[in-house]
Amino acid sequence: MAGVSNRRVLLAEPRGYCAGVDRAVVAVERALEHYDETVYVRHEIVHNKHVVDRLRSQGAVFVKEVDEVPEGSLVIFSAHGISPKVREMAAERNLRTIDATCPLVTKVHKEAVRFAKEDYDILLVGHEGHEEVEGTAGEAPDHTQIVNSPDDVASIEVRDPSKVVWLSQTTLSVDETMETVDRLRTRFPLLASPPSDDICYATQNRQVAVKKIAPDSDLVLVVGSANSSNSVRLMEVAKENGAKASHRIEAVEELQDEWFEGVETVGVTSGASVPEILVEQLLAELAERGYGEVQPVRTATEDLMFSLPRELRQEMRKQGEDDRRTRPSARAAEASCNDGIA
Repeated sequence: MAGVSNRRVLLAEPRGYCAGVDRAVVAVERALEHYDETVYVRHEIVHNKHVVDRLRSQGAVFVKEVDEVPEGSLVIFSAHGISPKVREMAAERNLRTIDATCPLVTKVHKEAVRFAKEDYDILLVGHEGHEEVEGTAGEAPDHTQIVNSPDDVASIEVRDPSKVVWLSQTTLSVDETMETVDRLRTRFPLLASPPSDDICYATQNRQVAVKKIAPDSDLVLVVGSANSSNSVRLMEVAKENGAKASHRIEAVEELQDEWFEGVETVGVTSGASVPEILVEQLLAELAERGYGEVQPVRTATEDLMFSLPRELRQEMRKQGEDDRRTRPSARAAEASCNDGIA
């Protein structure tokens, strides 16, 4: 008699798109629908190749900088945010802009402006070179130092130890960020904190969900792009919290057979820039490999939704279009009902 297989999938919930990503992607889709002209997008609208390729196929033109956009044209700024310098460059070229910066990133920008006006030294915990960090630091370049990791803390110098504040990139690991902040506070006991947590709610929720499934997983697979900070961190969090192995994949084609040797339980999650279709493709592939039992593991429920960018809403209203949006939970329920129609 053949042995009974115990193979299963632990599916982290929540996962995938956050409210800021959803808003930015929908903003590009609506702009393509409502503007009878080329829609340019500065940088990847979100860090996911599948999403960018799909929008490109629909007509969006992605550029590295605004000087690649013809004068007077329409350009959308990505979810990661931009510095005042980029806005100035866009104005010099008479570009019409749609700002799809995530509102949670905008909050950190405003904090940087406020503390700079109060003449604080700002210690920005984040990854140097990341678009979000460049945008935030650009709000107060003369006051800001980037702290890449806890190891950077020893070399930091400030003008006045009594006027120092820390801010953070929104997509970092909560644990790693607080380790850095603890070291900063040891060096600068009067270190001030932002008025509210800078780490994005979605980043926190996805990390908590991974921590829940990791101890019971022989292998954790994170769907996400290599340049997605939160996706890479999910893989690291899984390893740190008990997963025997963890890998990040862009798509199912990157799976390797040797990863599954001796594996009974596979944990699955996805970064905040990842559309659910990529997770569905992974689950289908895992079922083919014998992991057909899927057990959802929910640690939080998300129903936050941001309005579309103001500039786009105004244009939609001019054309008599409804700019209201359906909440994610309602969209999921509608999709579920449609799936059940014969």
